[in-house]
Amino acid sequence: MTYLAVPIIVVDVDQAMPASSQAVRAGAEMLELRLDYLADPTVENVGRIVCDIKQLQLPIIATCRPEWEGGHFSGDESLRESMIRQSLKAGADYVDVEFACFKRDDSSLSELLTTAPKQVIVSHHNFEKLPADFELRWEAIGWGCPGVGKIAYQAGTILDSFAALDLLRAEQEAQRLAVALAMGSAGVVSRLLAKKLGAFLSFAGLEDGAKTADGQFSIREMKEVYRWDVINSETKVYGVIGYPVGHSLSPAVHNAGFNSIGFNGLYLPLEVSPEYAVFRDFLDGMIERKWLDFKGFSVTIPHKENALKYVQERGGYVEPLAAKLKAVNTLVFDEDGKPAGYNTDYAGALDAITSAIGAERVDLQGITAAVLGAGGVSRAVVGGLCDVGAQVTIYNRTVERARRLAEEFGCKYGSLNELGSMEVKLVVNATSMGMYPNVAESVLGAEQIRPGMIVMDTVYNPMETKLLRLAREAGAVVVDGVSMFINQAAAQFALFTQRVAPKEVMREAVV
Repeated sequence: MTYLAVPIIVVDVDQAMPASSQAVRAGAEMLELRLDYLADPTVENVGRIVCDIKQLQLPIIATCRPEWEGGHFSGDESLRESMIRQSLKAGADYVDVEFACFKRDDSSLSELLTTAPKQVIVSHHNFEKLPADFELRWEAIGWGCPGVGKIAYQAGTILDSFAALDLLRAEQEAQRLAVALAMGSAGVVSRLLAKKLGAFLSFAGLEDGAKTADGQFSIREMKEVYRWDVINSETKVYGVIGYPVGHSLSPAVHNAGFNSIGFNGLYLPLEVSPEYAVFRDFLDGMIERKWLDFKGFSVTIPHKENALKYVQERGGYVEPLAAKLKAVNTLVFDEDGKPAGYNTDYAGALDAITSAIGAERVDLQGITAAVLGAGGVSRAVVGGLCDVGAQVTIYNRTVERARRLAEEFGCKYGSLNELGSMEVKLVVNATSMGMYPNVAESVLGAEQIRPGMIVMDTVYNPMETKLLRLAREAGAVVVDGVSMFINQAAAQFALFTQRVAPKEVMREAVV
């Protein structure tokens, strides 16, 4: 069993039980008592707290993390050691003890490996980076450790996550208990796949915003969004590749869809830094590790052109439309790891516009349209509008990029600085301006929006951007990014699962 453990920041005796009870109600499977936060750290208080929490009948880990290992305890080391020993006497199922303690001659905690060997979690934390000697450190932790080994480190890029995943796989095959966590937004894959790979545990915060480690999800997110309870070794894995990607609503949408149709899948946020080399090496690494069962990816800013390049380099199939748009937003892999690239943004954008105005695609013929931006989303929108005969002008901060895109599709172009003089019926924002967390930004001012204009924002988080609020106030027809997002996500879902997407369920996950 892989436990979902919730750390409890223990401030005092009276606070510990309500916080622990809240975790139990939320679905915690194990409690980690962070005794290093105690305002009055005494052996007596530790005993009372552990005895009280034992009544909740969940396994307990007692931890008193010192400052020198990234914790909060700054008192006398002998007191800390006494608190750890007392927690075991009071009934804690496990104690988390830093590996460094077992290398010190003056530490009395070494005796625990003899007196309570199966109850000791031997841990090492590096809050700066993946240790260069990662494998040697793990070997040292495992040597003479009959209980649970644990290693946690800060991931610089998503590539650093492979060390934790490989370790968990090896320990799973050896039937040894292990915890391996890559901390930070680039390492969340190690937290979410812990159960699939048979880890001893993964951590979840008690509530949103109350987390004890970088990259940790709340227990609500783990249970409701990431389907912790149904993950098993056979779970197929998918995800959204982007940078940044923490704001993405794709995990909520696709996981809700999986749940609705009873599909054994898990969809993750995958933060991949912009460099093509990192993108390529990440995908290659996933393909090499067939046991991860990665089957497909959504691809968002800034990787849509990287995705096309990758499929072409690997000799995979590129949908003709995606090749024309020179942007791939969906990757699917066959059993041999051969990639196929698609673009579902095209139809998603056109259908969102026509639905909002009660028209058909043919009705967009001749409409004057301004597309703001010249990136991957812009290519899809421009390609779609040009295909139905709209009169398109592309505006971009870098005019040369707008010119190149305009020449490909036979339309006009200009600088974003020229937006004040535009006379168009339809405006589509295909830049990231206004996307969370920069919600105060708008690519247009109120003075540039007219009543009756159709204003679409491809940004979907937040659902109503500042641009759409200004458009609504000006009497324009508003097309939110969620509509385009759900349409393109439904097409991706069908490619991933070969099943019809439950669109209403997917939309309900984000509105």
